[in-house]
Amino acid sequence: MALIRIDAAGDRPVAHGMATPVGAELERALARSPAGPVVLMVHGYRFLPGDPLHCPHRHILSDHAAHSCHKAASWPRGMGVGEDCLGLAFGWPARGSIWQAYARAEGAGLVLARVIAEIRRLDPAREIHALGHSLGARVLLSALAALERPALGRVLLLAGADHASHLERALASPAGRRARLLHVTSAENRLFDLLLGGLVTSDTLGDRVLGQASHPDLPELRLDDPQHLAGLAALGFPLAGRQRRICHWSTYLRPGAFPLYRALTGPRGAALHAEVTRIAARRPAALTGAWSLPLPWGANASS
Repeated sequence: MALIRIDAAGDRPVAHGMATPVGAELERALARSPAGPVVLMVHGYRFLPGDPLHCPHRHILSDHAAHSCHKAASWPRGMGVGEDCLGLAFGWPARGSIWQAYARAEGAGLVLARVIAEIRRLDPAREIHALGHSLGARVLLSALAALERPALGRVLLLAGADHASHLERALASPAGRRARLLHVTSAENRLFDLLLGGLVTSDTLGDRVLGQASHPDLPELRLDDPQHLAGLAALGFPLAGRQRRICHWSTYLRPGAFPLYRALTGPRGAALHAEVTRIAARRPAALTGAWSLPLPWGANASS
């Protein structure tokens, strides 16, 4: 599988498991891979590269065919790495308290920006797209804000864990002005948005977390909205209905999600992104009972 594994080690990128500079590895991978985009994949909270229990490269960023953990859907397989694209799995130290991980995510984004700039230098014509979950979305927004020239194409933020002020900084950058973003969320994640907004404060007055904010340049695709799901189905991307009341991982665990993300980062992804953006612009239908929890807190909730 055409998959590059890179980690943030302090303020520099290193090849996973080798602690060596990434330039030569990137050059070899780009030269050997067929024409097609590079797709960056960035994990969220509680992972730590190299940790025997919490390494993302053994979990969602692995190319495994099956895994004992139900949350460990293989992103590289889901995104068609080796078939449609060259994959780059980016690991960063996301363990510790939520405040520690939130702070480290911004620094990890600066490291990722260096990786993106190196890919652009080595292969200027190669498209680069990205997928990030939870605090991985904050990593991607930090990278966008740091890039001095346009570099990323389509950027998919899954249940993004960040504040609107950070989004504004990213969108104001040269790279952010050219990137096409999409925020995928659902009612299953509302509890996590509430917790993030209550626990992690911002220096900007009135700042809100992405799951509670709206921005004209950040289309919000809601997987709990019947109109949005019907629109996706009409485009040939049927997604399963909600399977849990509370789940921070539903944006990639829900059956049908990866075919959509794979197509959005594929060769016809620009046109599809425009169609999905039009769907996301539809006024959300009333989501009756979205906040109600008639079952006990533990019932049907993800672990």
